[in-house]
Amino acid sequence: MSPKRRHRLPLVAVATAASALLLAGCAASVPEPAADPTESPSASGSGYPLTIDNCGTEVTFDSAPERVLTIKSTSTEMLLALGLGDHIVASSFSDGPVSEQWADAAADVPVISDSVPGQEAVLEQNPDLVYAGWESNFSAEGAGDRAALATLGLNTIVSPAACQEEGYQPHPLTFDDVFDEITQVGQIFDATDAAATLVADQRAALDAVKPAKGETTALWYSSGSDTPFVGAGSGAPQIMMDAAGLTNIAEDIDETWSSLSWEVVVEANPDVIVLVDSAWGSTEKKIGVLEANPVTAQLDAVKNKRYLIVPFPASEAGVRNVETVQSLVDQVKKLDDAAN
Repeated sequence: MSPKRRHRLPLVAVATAASALLLAGCAASVPEPAADPTESPSASGSGYPLTIDNCGTEVTFDSAPERVLTIKSTSTEMLLALGLGDHIVASSFSDGPVSEQWADAAADVPVISDSVPGQEAVLEQNPDLVYAGWESNFSAEGAGDRAALATLGLNTIVSPAACQEEGYQPHPLTFDDVFDEITQVGQIFDATDAAATLVADQRAALDAVKPAKGETTALWYSSGSDTPFVGAGSGAPQIMMDAAGLTNIAEDIDETWSSLSWEVVVEANPDVIVLVDSAWGSTEKKIGVLEANPVTAQLDAVKNKRYLIVPFPASEAGVRNVETVQSLVDQVKKLDDAAN
């Protein structure tokens, strides 16, 4: 599905000053792989050594990683979806519970930190790969600088949708970029058959989606009280809303995520509001903000409680995006049926 573009918001109305500070690690990007991800290593592992260009960092695998430390939900769920949960020696910085379909496998994965683990904690796990959801997870104050970890013989990769280096950011993100990561991770782990099956299943599920009928405008409300932080026009929220048949009121903002004034939201008066649910910003908290603000309390979506719920782990580029598209469609239908 190719992204739709409708021009609804004047860019001068957009408050973008906070975006760089709030989501340094969330802007989406995908590298050009050094090897063609469609060329599968053989079952004997003859595709090694495998070298990839990940966010501008060259990473070479002499064999499939066996001990992986994951940071953020997207990386953990990627491996679980590929049936590689037994390769995860520890996970950290989860954004919320994993999808129910992987709950049993996730129960066996040790959690070492609710935030980014420090380098010492990382090394204690004796991993041969650290797989992070955000590029900012790798720093001297965080899990360790990538170059420094490499000198210790430790490979690192970042979800390509989160790369920050110029030339590595998809513009805009597409579902093909999401599927390419699945393919490349399968190549890294010599699990190309599992990756091909997962991509085929997700493409089929995406093709089977019947988008919401008519034009339904939507605000993707991720966080913020005084100024909302929203899904903009070039990242995961946009591709999911496009596929679900929703018109993002912030789609003309050429960012993955952005701040947006409440005045602009009120002017757009979206038909539905997508609430991103997280431990630090629950659905109930966001509804409280919307209803307590005398300006937003007058929005039709607030008065009629036309809310769609998306778990935070499903709001970033990853293996839960396709299921989220169907969920959005189902939730809109439920609201429409209740209103009729």
